[in-house]
Amino acid sequence: MKKIFSELGKFHNFIAISGLVVLSISLLRMQSLANPKLSPPECRLKKWDIPVSLTNEKDNAPVQQQKPILIPRTPVTCCQSDASCLDEAIYGEIPDKKALLTAIDRSLQYLQTKAAANAYQNYQVSGISRDRVSKSLQRFREILLKTNSSKELYQAIEKEFVYYQSVGKDNKGAVLFTAYYEPLYTASRVPTTEYRYPVYRLPPDFNSWAKPHPTRLQLEGVDGLQGAKGKLRGLELFWFRDRLEPYMIQIQGSAKLQLTDGTQTSIGYAGNTAYNYQSIGRELINDGKLPQQGVTMPIILDYFQKHPQELDIYIPRDRSFVFFQENHGEPAQGSINVPLTAERSIATDKSLMPPGALALIRAPFPLVNSTGNMEQRIISRYVLDQDTGGAIKGAGRVDYFLGTGKIAGDRAGVTVSNGQLFYLLLK
Repeated sequence: MKKIFSELGKFHNFIAISGLVVLSISLLRMQSLANPKLSPPECRLKKWDIPVSLTNEKDNAPVQQQKPILIPRTPVTCCQSDASCLDEAIYGEIPDKKALLTAIDRSLQYLQTKAAANAYQNYQVSGISRDRVSKSLQRFREILLKTNSSKELYQAIEKEFVYYQSVGKDNKGAVLFTAYYEPLYTASRVPTTEYRYPVYRLPPDFNSWAKPHPTRLQLEGVDGLQGAKGKLRGLELFWFRDRLEPYMIQIQGSAKLQLTDGTQTSIGYAGNTAYNYQSIGRELINDGKLPQQGVTMPIILDYFQKHPQELDIYIPRDRSFVFFQENHGEPAQGSINVPLTAERSIATDKSLMPPGALALIRAPFPLVNSTGNMEQRIISRYVLDQDTGGAIKGAGRVDYFLGTGKIAGDRAGVTVSNGQLFYLLLK
């Protein structure tokens, strides 16, 4: 995924967020209202909000300190009846501890680099430094190796760590979560009558291109087949059957490819033009082709399957354009130049949030149940902040990496909910 997310606005403005956010908020409110007389204050959903006392401290701070992005607080009390408080996936039927350890090691690797030193040199949140983030990861790793249950891990964190909670989009901690993934498509190394739609390499003279850059329409034409007539001539990398496939790869930033010659490979972000991503899902809504509420990625894809000719209307409206490089099977990369880990990597606004740091996210996410159906559950996950994105702006946005392939894509397409974001640092 590398830098597509730092420049492009990768995707899920693609969907009509408003309707699903209303649904997610409703689900949260329903849970918080259930059995109110049986739930002590420390066990209610509101406990995840930034405490009013800390909000008041912020309001009374000197002018230069009135807009903190992360507010330190004690860990949230984990009530016995609240399973969503624990990261149960680490010790579940299919243990996820190895994946989490892998993600931690990748962040530790990044934190030793010059890029990390530069990123933390003028970091705006008092008390958060590269050294503290690194030591916190090392200690969390030690605890993770020693503990045998999610409850035991949580209790150890309560003793040794401080939560730095994102102020969110409302200064009370509300964060909007979406998700992204790595598509898996069939492609050809050579053009054929069937495989006609290319993705392109980064032009060798790209840095000398005059601005404003050519738009998508100018680069590849209305039908997406005119690239060889202009600046993209000879830069074709792979060809696809469906015009929507290379466009989806531009949105997600990378892809695994099953080639027609029987081999496999992967492609990843190499650069992009200087335009903000324009959501074609939002364009469909604005034109009255889809309803104002309840639109998800599967609904958008279904619309274009029924009306493929309209791809030539809506894709050109997105002026941005992304270039790729072949990665020969290497995993998708985050903006801090380490491989992303499914369910353990997130993307945030790196102008605000600490790169490579350990975080806890809590929100409703779609999961595949034992019957193969999708169900939404409020879950907590320990994750590493390893990516960024042009559409992921401000303290109230997080994008959650769900992995590779169809199931990850199905889940990402319907992920949009409100939750909370915390960074974990040693006391």
